[in-house]
Amino acid sequence: MNLFEGISGERLRKALITLAWLLVAFVAVQTIAGASSLRYIGAGVQAANTISVSGHGEALAVPDIATFTFSVVSDKTTVALAQADATAKINQATDYLTAAGVDKKDIQTSDYSVYPQYDYQNAVCPQAASAMGGGSVSTVYCPPGKQVLKGYEVRQTTTVKVRDTSKAGDLLAGVGGKGATEVSSLNFTFDNPDAVQSDARNKAIADAKQKADVLARQLGVSLVRVVSFNESGNPSPVYYAKSMAMGATDSAAPSPNISVGQNKVTDDVSVTYEIR
Repeated sequence: MNLFEGISGERLRKALITLAWLLVAFVAVQTIAGASSLRYIGAGVQAANTISVSGHGEALAVPDIATFTFSVVSDKTTVALAQADATAKINQATDYLTAAGVDKKDIQTSDYSVYPQYDYQNAVCPQAASAMGGGSVSTVYCPPGKQVLKGYEVRQTTTVKVRDTSKAGDLLAGVGGKGATEVSSLNFTFDNPDAVQSDARNKAIADAKQKADVLARQLGVSLVRVVSFNESGNPSPVYYAKSMAMGATDSAAPSPNISVGQNKVTDDVSVTYEIR
């Protein structure tokens, strides 16, 4: 008798086909999961023997960008008058910078503030009154002083990026004669700091690899692969900063001698190698 004859046989045949397809799907899922978990041959195998070394790298480069800030300050009896005066000063300084070749996109307002200004007035104390009878002296209470509003101060600070560092000294002196009251925070940096940082990182990795090779020879082992890597460094250059303060009436201050020098960028790495 054929097991697949009749209604019972048809049901059995369908059940076997379904079971076969389920088995195929299960095998396929397990195969895909196993393949995706292996990013490369040997991945997932915990390294049993390792050594760790550190490396240090330094890169020196001449900065190609100079930045500085300047502020204009105006003291007037009303906010509107102070703002109008500060606006005239900042526009004069900005026009000077753009005429000197600084792009408008490199001139940015970094702070704007309005503060009330007060004078402290002492109260008038009444004279001491003498008692007519026994000659004793009594004093009258002296009221405290008070603050009296005298006006408002408007301060606007602007950050300037100078792409031609040879002009930095002239621009510092120039804005002082165009209404700037304070000039400060001169910094030298890089238009592309990642390139200098990458140079320092390459030197740090090479330093670590050299140490690992020496240590491996001393231990009589071989380096197999890198199993971990950590980096810590100084992603920002070490700046050489200068500051200047100018009087409001300075109109033709001489240009200071600005030395660009070199900036040093450092990088430190820690590398762990598998050994055998």
